[in-house]
Amino acid sequence: MGCGSCGTSKPGGCQSNGGCSTGGCNRLNVHDWLLNLPFSDPESSCKIVEVIFKQGSRKEYFRNATLQFFEKGDYVTLEGVSGFDVGEVSLTRELVRMQLKKNKLEETSPEIKKIIRRATERDIEAFHISKGREKDILARSRAMAMELKLQMKLSEVEIQADGKKATFFYTADDRVDFRELIKMYATDFKFKVEMRQIGIRQEAAKLGGIGSCGRELCCSTWLHDFKSVNTTAARYQNLSINQTKLSGQCGRLKCCLNFELDTYLDALQNFPDYADALDTAMGTAHLIKKDIFKNLMWYILPNNSKHYPLTIQRVKEIKRLNQQGVKVDELQAVEVTSSKPKEVEPAFADVVGQISLRTLERNDKRRRDNSRDNRGDSRGPNNNNRPNNNGPRPNNNGPRPDRGPNNNGPRPNRGPNNGPRPNNPNNNGPRPAPDAPKAPDQ
Repeated sequence: MGCGSCGTSKPGGCQSNGGCSTGGCNRLNVHDWLLNLPFSDPESSCKIVEVIFKQGSRKEYFRNATLQFFEKGDYVTLEGVSGFDVGEVSLTRELVRMQLKKNKLEETSPEIKKIIRRATERDIEAFHISKGREKDILARSRAMAMELKLQMKLSEVEIQADGKKATFFYTADDRVDFRELIKMYATDFKFKVEMRQIGIRQEAAKLGGIGSCGRELCCSTWLHDFKSVNTTAARYQNLSINQTKLSGQCGRLKCCLNFELDTYLDALQNFPDYADALDTAMGTAHLIKKDIFKNLMWYILPNNSKHYPLTIQRVKEIKRLNQQGVKVDELQAVEVTSSKPKEVEPAFADVVGQISLRTLERNDKRRRDNSRDNRGDSRGPNNNNRPNNNGPRPNNNGPRPDRGPNNNGPRPNRGPNNGPRPNNPNNNGPRPAPDAPKAPDQ
């Protein structure tokens, strides 16, 4: 099996198999921090096991009716619909009870299915065969839905390990009558069909992608509890109500708007709620925003586009004077210094006509001379690594010694007439004298 988001194979090693750099392998997982703690009564431990399916897209709870003990990462064969299914154990022991309470499930509920056995090689082989059919079946099922002109979008199909049942996940704005579609699926694919509608956020979590922050979507990695998000969260954080910037890839408001909302709400408790308008001699000043990082409240006066930042103490003082019927003459705005350093623009220099080709040639020659001098300094006073031999050379005009069989010895004297050269096949006779008459042409 591989990661649901990046497609990489799981690394080997420990039973948990770790995860990839994007965190997609660990989606929906819970860290079992009670795993190595001893318990006085092992019989009272939780018999429910959390099992994850489809590489992290779905998890359910099953009862361990066997005498075996399963660790995180083990593959188990489960009770399915008219057959069996294969899943991966993601959580065991006491933390499962906490998850059951969170999901409002009873540990003794008869609706919880059972674990049959530890998955065998044959079970895992059937599991991989079923998963290999999902991509082709999804493409064909989408074509059938388009033939019936149904206003729905199929996002994923999940086939049971034994191939007897398939669950189709779809999104739709209105109610869809897919009875005829189910008959076509059952006739063509030869298995039991279940249609399950999901929200647009769940679809984005299954498809995955990269958010505007540059990281993988939170719903594709770790977020599985989707809470409602409205524009009030953006107003508390002084964000502009821009639907394009506030919307995620699912088309809804971004889930991360709720991440820092509690921090803003705690910080806004120190700000007065009754100071939306201040009465001054210049008119009524209206509140436009609150800055929780600098503890300032920004006001604007009528017929004036200037913003006035006031401290919380000054706002409370002006509001107290207004309650006494006194209008202040001025707001006494504070100076706000920007944390960004000022960018200094480089001075412009007009050098047109100040540089000529002769100047450039002179500079180039000077650079070559400097580089030559630097090379000479690095080699020493002689500009090389050889010994200094500046003495007079001896006059060697004597005969050359015999230099071996390569005929490198002294050349023989051929006389004043420049006789024939030895070992020269192109020389057919003696050369004529310089003053001898030329032979007539025959």
